[in-house]
Amino acid sequence: MESANTSIFDLMVWGGAGLSLLGLLGLGWCIIKVSRAKRAQLDDEEMRVVLRKVVPLNMGALFLSVIGLMLVILGISLG
Repeated sequence: MESANTSIFDLMVWGGAGLSLLGLLGLGWCIIKVSRAKRAQLDDEEMRVVLRKVVPLNMGALFLSVIGLMLVILGISLG
C-alpha cells in the first residue's frame, strides 16, 4: 500500500474545488430565486426589489467560483 503524502498544492486544488462548488450552489440559488419571482408575476417595482437583493449575492457567488478555479489552476500548475 502506498503512503499518501498530501502536499499544500493538493490542499489548494481540493480547497479551490470546494470554493467553486460553493459558488455554483450560490449561482443556482440566485437562478431559482429570480425564476420564482418571474413566475409570481410581480409588478416592476417588486421585481426590482427582488433583483436588487439577488445581484450582490450573484456577484459574491461568481467571485467564489472564480477564486476557487484560480486556486485549482495554481495548485495543478505549481504541484
